[in-house]
Amino acid sequence: MVQTVRPRRSVLYMPGSNARAMEKGKGLAADGLILDLEDAVAPEAKTEARRLVVEAVRGGGYGRREIFLRTNGLNTVWGQEDVLAAATSGADAVLLPKVESAETVRQVDAMLRAAGAPESQAIWCMIETPLGVLNVKEIAGSCPRLGGFVMGTSDLAKDLHCHHTRDRLPMITGLGLSLLAARAYGLAILDGVFLDLNDEDSFYYSCKQGVELGFDGKTLIHPKTIDIANKVFSPSAAEITHARRIIEAHAAAAAEGRGVVVVDGRLVENLHVEAARRLVALADAIAAS
Repeated sequence: MVQTVRPRRSVLYMPGSNARAMEKGKGLAADGLILDLEDAVAPEAKTEARRLVVEAVRGGGYGRREIFLRTNGLNTVWGQEDVLAAATSGADAVLLPKVESAETVRQVDAMLRAAGAPESQAIWCMIETPLGVLNVKEIAGSCPRLGGFVMGTSDLAKDLHCHHTRDRLPMITGLGLSLLAARAYGLAILDGVFLDLNDEDSFYYSCKQGVELGFDGKTLIHPKTIDIANKVFSPSAAEITHARRIIEAHAAAAAEGRGVVVVDGRLVENLHVEAARRLVALADAIAAS
């Protein structure tokens, strides 16, 4: 799937059984919303939640926010109906939980096509189990409809029997392998949630670490964390100015037939120009959102 540049700094989980919350989501500053039919919904409420989510998405009003519909797993009694409902819901993406194989993605792609889903509707995968991480390269290359990954760090930590530490060293291997696979196949990738809503400093640190690792944004569990995620995952004014100077200096040098470009005492190569263009495109997309 061709990736368009769009901000994904903050993507908020919302329970699909809560119509009021989904309505509130239309006014939040989040770049995206995950309307959840899986973990956030009790078994006895899942069928009704599916109806509420489809009704909410079809009703519109979410503006430029990217809308993900997280289904239950295909191995559950609700999963296949969730996928079929998502196909014609108008959601931007279908988010599959606990993906562990490329075959799962291809199976869902076939279901979406048979159900009349538009080509623009993406499949995203939760990478949240050890087997999912070990198979992440094959998952990344599974299907042209694949748009990206969402890290499920809570489930991953549970399966690894590891601790939730500030620097997340116990999960760095899983995060790194998933990032490598995503970038190798041109996919977007979102960092996992932060669970302690009362520890703002550590949440800020987690977002900053996510930026440094290369994630496009952070998945969130509460609206009060949106502003920090948006701030940390946005390019700063200084970064934008510097990126524009790199682009301009490179263009001027090319026009004059010069092969060497120096900005602020540093040699600028094509790789720096590419990174600068990506940053400016993201800044422009944020400004337009």
